Amino acid sequence: MTGFSETEERQALRAAVSDLGRRYGGEWFLKKARAGEKSTELWDEAGKLGYLGVNVPEEFGGGGGNIGDLAAVAEELAAQGCGLLLMVVSPAICATIITRFGTDAQKQEWLPRFADGSLRMAFAITEPDAGSNSHKITTTARRDGDDWVLNGRKVFISGVDEAAAVMVVGRAEDQHSREGKLKPALFIVPTDAPGVEYHPIEMDIISPDKQFTLFLDDVRLPADALVGSQDAALLQLFAGLNPERIMAASFAIGMGRYALDKGVDYAKSRQVWSTPIGAHQGVAHPLAEAKIGLELAKVMTQKAAALYDAGDDMGAGEAANMAKYAAAEASIKAVDTAVQVHGGNGLTAEYGLGALVAAARVNRIAPVSREMILNFVAQNTLGLPKSY
Repeated sequence: MTGFSETEERQALRAAVSDLGRRYGGEWFLKKARAGEKSTELWDEAGKLGYLGVNVPEEFGGGGGNIGDLAAVAEELAAQGCGLLLMVVSPAICATIITRFGTDAQKQEWLPRFADGSLRMAFAITEPDAGSNSHKITTTARRDGDDWVLNGRKVFISGVDEAAAVMVVGRAEDQHSREGKLKPALFIVPTDAPGVEYHPIEMDIISPDKQFTLFLDDVRLPADALVGSQDAALLQLFAGLNPERIMAASFAIGMGRYALDKGVDYAKSRQVWSTPIGAHQGVAHPLAEAKIGLELAKVMTQKAAALYDAGDDMGAGEAANMAKYAAAEASIKAVDTAVQVHGGNGLTAEYGLGALVAAARVNRIAPVSREMILNFVAQNTLGLPKSY
């Protein structure tokens, strides 16, 4: 980005991805979701076109771009009603961490498959008793000769059924005594490894992407399953979580744009007493407010991506949290407004907006809740004391 204008390359990328998303579209996406099917065709085509690997270094077959480019891809697909949730996890978190901290062998093994979309890798940090309070993580890895042996349980893990492997956040066994301090150890765990089980969590959300509980029972891994250092503190974890927040914000903004476009189209075409309902300020003003909210969130998201891509991890952390907060609120506002503009039609299957109500609401909870973002800003930006 230069100033408030994206580069010509980024704008061209957005246009191309938008065209791809339009060919599939929201109706196709919802039909797949309602039938319990996956959005595999779109993922595979986006991968072959290089869109899923824009942030992977060129030497490994990627586009050599950055997180801002990948975020643009996520936003434009979502803006056509067919957002790919695993983009938030697989290329954004996992590929980024491996690029920054993986060994040469790990990069050679995994990055080319991230680049062409032939690999999906899930990410597992949340546990039943360790959500935002990640220092309470109990998934442990113990040494057994040259191997690692993992035990633990993870919840709300997206897309395990589609993933070849999961990047698991645990802790080395000897860290149990360090109460309140998480020094995460990151492991790449094949989903077909002995001792790995996963079970779907029934959700009231219409989506091709499912959530799972993941069980790790004496899962034996080779030494090279460890990514980076077993004692790297939080640095390498947040190398992935900041992009996750940026991607989540872009995903939410795209969803909001999709809903807003449908609301605007309906407000232009629906007539009452020979007048389009969009002529009435009671309809027009909420749509305008939704547009403003989405644009403000997008600017902060672009700032967060620019800071991250410039290597300012601390600045990116603050901006990424703010962007994710703003995008979640803006997407909920846009979806709610679009539903209201449609009246009863807003909750019919024909118009496809009702399914977005629950989906948009997730943006306020995951991958980090609005309350934890407010805590972050209060403590780290404003310097206020902690209550915990």
